[in-house]
Amino acid sequence: MSAEKHAEVAIIGGGIVGCAIAYYVAKAGMDCAIIEKNDIASGTSSRCDGNITIVDKDPGFDSKMSLVSQELTVDLNNDLELPFEYRAHGSILVCDNEEEMEAATEWVKVQNDSGLKFNVLDQVDIRNESPYFADDIPGGLECETDSLINPYLFCYSLIEKAKQYGLKVITNSEVTNISKEEDFIIETNKGTFTAKKVVNAAGVWAPFIGEMLDIDIPIRPRKGHILVGARQEPVMMRNVMEFGYLMNKFGRDRKVDARTAEHGVALVLEPTESQNFLLGSSRQFVGYDGRVDINVVQTVANRALRFFPKMKDFNLIRSYTGLRPWTEDHLPIISSVEEVPGFFIAAGHEGDGISLATVTGKLIEQLIKEEETVIPVEPLRYDRLAEGVTL
Repeated sequence: MSAEKHAEVAIIGGGIVGCAIAYYVAKAGMDCAIIEKNDIASGTSSRCDGNITIVDKDPGFDSKMSLVSQELTVDLNNDLELPFEYRAHGSILVCDNEEEMEAATEWVKVQNDSGLKFNVLDQVDIRNESPYFADDIPGGLECETDSLINPYLFCYSLIEKAKQYGLKVITNSEVTNISKEEDFIIETNKGTFTAKKVVNAAGVWAPFIGEMLDIDIPIRPRKGHILVGARQEPVMMRNVMEFGYLMNKFGRDRKVDARTAEHGVALVLEPTESQNFLLGSSRQFVGYDGRVDINVVQTVANRALRFFPKMKDFNLIRSYTGLRPWTEDHLPIISSVEEVPGFFIAAGHEGDGISLATVTGKLIEQLIKEEETVIPVEPLRYDRLAEGVTL
């Protein structure tokens, strides 16, 4: 097998998680290749927003993992040569009612007790954030360390730097089969490759890669819609979510109308560097159906008007969907697989792939090298979910 067709580490999947893994593994001096069935960042990583947030994470392990990822992203902003629209403005959660405000105040206390920089915002603070906010919003909270990036540019920035460390990039090559002899044999529509180790970073498609090695990976696709606003005067200078986003994410009860609940809709607004804005979010289990649903688009727009009523005259230029890789306990799988030595999984981040890409890349590098990891990996191990989830 020629050097071009062999690598010490083969990474399957060219989304943001795969690109981050490729960067850290290549920088560590390992011979590696990334194999992507289409082009870099052509899947979920180009159909999402760009939040690197703690504000929407459960206190404890989840938020600490996100903090490490934020710190690594700061380092990458200095190390990578292609700019990726990094903006460290913090983010806010706004509350719909006094009951949510009480919960948000408690949320801040718990996060502060964990050593994170959260603050309570009152009604005046919210109005100072943006003149577009509704007058009756009781308040919210902010996380000072949150940031925004352009995920598409970030992927290419990681890959371009990794290529300087020797990364081989193999695109438009769909993996059709994997087997394990002395090395892994990876068959694609562009030929056969071999590798000592394989990292499955295929996102919602990770279960299909697992099946090739008789490994059941309990990940389901969860569809989300995003609306794109036309350029105009900025509504916000930083990312804003409603507190109900947390309720949706973790399956908790919230007081909303039936249509909002049915489509799993909660406000997310992200300003972009180009002065557009992104609106979300929705959460639906509809298999691998990526079609835009106009009913969901209308629900997202109506929800935005609850918090920003003055946006009623703004123009939306398009909408799109992405499939998020969901796990039952809302944590990704970042793990070796005991049944197949040399096989690693880095998938199942759902809507946190952008937030957790850098820490995932670092963890996989350390797992491959059998080094101490930057955070404990026990909560992320594959066998915690080995019983499987029906697809």
